[in-house]
Amino acid sequence: MTPSAPLLQMRDIVKTFPGVRALDGVTFDVDCGEVHALVGENGAGKSTLMKILSGAQPADSGEIDVDGKRVLIDGPRAAEQLGIGMIYQEFNLVPDLGVIENIVLGVEPRRGAFLDRGAAASEAAKVLGELGIALPLDRPARRLSVAEQQLTEIAKCLVRKARLIVMDEPTAALTEREIDALFALIATLKAQNVAFVYISHRLEELPRIADRVTVLRDGKAIDTRPIAQMPQADVIRLMVGRELENHFPDLPEVGADAPVVLDVRGISAASGVRVSDVSFQVHAGEIVGLAGLVGAGRTEIVRAIAGADVPTEGEIRVGGARVVVRSPRSAIRAGIALITEDRKAQGLVLGMTVRENTTLAHLGAFVRGAFVDRAAETEATNAKIAELRIRTPSAEQTVRNLSGGNQQKVVLGKWLIGRARVFLFDEPTRGIDVGAKAEVYALMVELLRQGAAIVMVSSDLPEVLGMSHRVLVVRGGEIRAEFARAQATPAKVIAVALGSAAA
Repeated sequence: MTPSAPLLQMRDIVKTFPGVRALDGVTFDVDCGEVHALVGENGAGKSTLMKILSGAQPADSGEIDVDGKRVLIDGPRAAEQLGIGMIYQEFNLVPDLGVIENIVLGVEPRRGAFLDRGAAASEAAKVLGELGIALPLDRPARRLSVAEQQLTEIAKCLVRKARLIVMDEPTAALTEREIDALFALIATLKAQNVAFVYISHRLEELPRIADRVTVLRDGKAIDTRPIAQMPQADVIRLMVGRELENHFPDLPEVGADAPVVLDVRGISAASGVRVSDVSFQVHAGEIVGLAGLVGAGRTEIVRAIAGADVPTEGEIRVGGARVVVRSPRSAIRAGIALITEDRKAQGLVLGMTVRENTTLAHLGAFVRGAFVDRAAETEATNAKIAELRIRTPSAEQTVRNLSGGNQQKVVLGKWLIGRARVFLFDEPTRGIDVGAKAEVYALMVELLRQGAAIVMVSSDLPEVLGMSHRVLVVRGGEIRAEFARAQATPAKVIAVALGSAAA
């Protein structure tokens, strides 16, 4: 390697998919011991560029140099041998293997022909200890929370001692304490000349962690600057190609006579974090935010309301009428819609088209005799594509091929086709860009104007405070405090979430 050569150089990378030019001559480089942030709206080309770097997809044209030498990355193994590690936004774990086995998978210590489990456990524990976290080492990945799966992915990459680590939304499901531990570890590894490509829609993180930032838009590299020379307002402007006010929309006022749409009375559920004696109401045109630490039981509360986990006690009323929620189907019939935190695993069928996903939950409305009316499906789907500005070549595009933000819009479109009165948003903007976030917020406001009731779970505290009329703080599966919008402050919410007296 020549003294001036970057660790990585990608030059004039081009990649085209049917109907979409994903990358249009992108040039990108990373120095040793550098954290280079890569940002852009969903669909800008970030994931595609990194998939090419990891060997998951071939480029149509372009060159890649590592240590100043031309390389051919024709598969994940070749990337790993070059010291390139990948942590994808969507998890890449084996569901039925435990944490230990997932962390060492592919680099297992062996005793003869068999896995040396003691050595594997020791190596996994060492990496997790460096991260400053504890995970249930024997628990299958399918039973881990989103945060635990993310942390397992990080440990899986670190055990391979990669020289260049790509992190795609690594903090999306982490608590502040876990984020601090991760950033401290990155700083330690930087001092050892390990480099990082850091992809995040949490722009406020970048000054803490990044040395440089590159902005992609519509498959092109728009600008690269040191982070000190790239204010957040500039990043947003370059990402979206227009000025975008960086605040939450004004929420419509909830009238004093607004009817109660959702009435939850003393529900309990035993799946995951135990939900115990939860009661609250949501009025027409109101957003109630559920705040708390990861693992507090917020997701379990909305899953119980939506019938994904069956309540063991209590009752639920929608529009004053008691409803029996024993399954998602019964919740849908009652007018309850759940926008899940994991859109790929729980909200979409990835191998199906936009049309099929959009109409799937309400297929009965499109049945004519013994057949499904495809023309009616397409008409309804096209209306949602236009309304939600979903970036897709057509309604027949496979959902797997859409960006994360556009996948989230398909999930929203699915519920808008129905007649839901209650919308349960679980991490509605997780892993989507600032432009898509603004569109989701605008959609939520429009639902309020139509008289819907919204319950929102978010790990982003500013989002909870900025998008809620009232905030309920959850800890240990119970509601521990309620704050009106004017009284809800970060200090008060965090104090209750941590188990301290509210400030």
